[in-house]
Amino acid sequence: MTSFREFSQACKIIEATPGSLEMTSQVAELLKRVSPEELPIVTHFVMGEVFPAWSSREVGVGAGILYAALARSSGLSVSDIEGLIRDTGDIGETAVKALAKKSKGQATFSSFLEEAPDISVHEVFERFQAISRSSGKGSQTSKIKNLQYLFNCATPEEVGYMARLAVEDLRIGVGEGIVRDAIALAFTVPVATVERAFMLTNDMGLVASTAREGGPEAVEGLGLQLNRPIRMMLAQIAPTIESAIAGIGEAAIEWKFDGARLQIHKDGDRVTLYSRKLEDISSSLPEIAASIGKYVHADSAILDGEAVAMDENGRPRAFQDLLRRLRRKYDVDSTAKEVPLSINIFDIMYLNGEGLIDVPLVKRRSLLESCVENGDSIQVDRQVITSDAEEINGIYTEALRAGHEGIMIKNPQSPYSPGKRGKNWLKKKPVMETLDLVVIGAEWGYGRRTNFMGSYALACHDPKTGRFLPVGKVATGFSDEQLSELTATFTDLIVVQSGTKIELKPQVIFEVAFEEIQRSTNYESGYALRFPRLVNVRDDKSLEDVETIDRLEEMYRLQRERGINPSTS
Repeated sequence: MTSFREFSQACKIIEATPGSLEMTSQVAELLKRVSPEELPIVTHFVMGEVFPAWSSREVGVGAGILYAALARSSGLSVSDIEGLIRDTGDIGETAVKALAKKSKGQATFSSFLEEAPDISVHEVFERFQAISRSSGKGSQTSKIKNLQYLFNCATPEEVGYMARLAVEDLRIGVGEGIVRDAIALAFTVPVATVERAFMLTNDMGLVASTAREGGPEAVEGLGLQLNRPIRMMLAQIAPTIESAIAGIGEAAIEWKFDGARLQIHKDGDRVTLYSRKLEDISSSLPEIAASIGKYVHADSAILDGEAVAMDENGRPRAFQDLLRRLRRKYDVDSTAKEVPLSINIFDIMYLNGEGLIDVPLVKRRSLLESCVENGDSIQVDRQVITSDAEEINGIYTEALRAGHEGIMIKNPQSPYSPGKRGKNWLKKKPVMETLDLVVIGAEWGYGRRTNFMGSYALACHDPKTGRFLPVGKVATGFSDEQLSELTATFTDLIVVQSGTKIELKPQVIFEVAFEEIQRSTNYESGYALRFPRLVNVRDDKSLEDVETIDRLEEMYRLQRERGINPSTS
């Protein structure tokens, strides 16, 4: 069994390794030397996660629980822990310092030994599982006790990495790209094969185990599985309809609905609905689940669609009304009557035991229409295949008049590429361009907004390292009511607070409009947004949907090609 001490030592080396190639080599060595049972656990741990991306399980440890556990293990007070974290700015370093200051009078199991006993990686995972299962009355106490047990069985350095894992933010610079390459290197499997397997399974631990046990052939055999959601295919912004047609030629045109993306898994009589964040929200949307069961004529299927909330005039309701339905866990029936939903289905990835993601869109569309009947709260959205820009502009105008966002322009020969944002799917909207960015910090307001977090620091994602890179702040587009709600939400996500400045756990996604992207030396990303404003809080999106640094670079390049003269901040 691999001890958590060995894992921590490996993390320390990886964290200090400057280049991505060298870092990949270090991760590969770690993956090779752990046991087969530990490999999926270590693969997720080194990425800073405890459970696979598709899993609904989460550790569920906030700052308050973590501070309380560290206080009990170290003999310090919670206020002492808060003081340390203000000094260090990092929960891992705080944990190391807190345990190094352990009171001599603090009686713990490890205090009776010359050094802390070795706890295995598997034991740490089991404790995190126990923490994730804690719910209801007494759950907070249970979580604190489980964390305290882990901390008492570890050296201060180990506790640093345990604390980071508890909030799923390991901060050693390892993201999906490095782990993908490390699996390929460790088990002699082509990188493209590893990437495709991850795309189909959404589980890097499973891919690593399969690569170790069966090599390239076994990894190639991994495929879609019912009730294990995959990431959804994404679209780029089309500057103009004419430029989109110039790139694609004859295109499949569909309305872009003002709704929330759903991935639907039908397994016999069982229907499971997953949100954009891959959360199971079936119980919140009973009318859609019932319509799928009644009108989808297939033994098994995985479908892609958009849920919409319409008013009595047949126009889309405010997006926040839709989010209320997605969040609702109680009194669902009454809320469903107040805000009824329907589902527009536009793609199919799996049908009766056969994966379809490599099948061209035009063929997938034919299969979709053959098994989905339009009915109560469900329809296959209208699609027109054309290269006529005038006809496309007419469909675009029609969609806008109906209150929706615009149109989708798709390559009819394109495969379904989970999690990819490429040129096969384009979207055309009339509003300012928007970006989905994660909130990583905030500042307390002043004047009448003194009690609110009034300004929010935003970041894009670097998939190679897994880090979030700052791109600026947004302080406009909020109502006082919204600021109050956001302040309550973010209070549970505070990692560090110093004066008016706050560091937040990356979790909440803002959709932000802006005038242009600028080059900037003020932010680590190298870019800044000019005149950003909040459009929506995207509770339906996850960290996997955060714009990448490559996407910002591409948008900056397109600005220059369109004749915008970006300034430098």
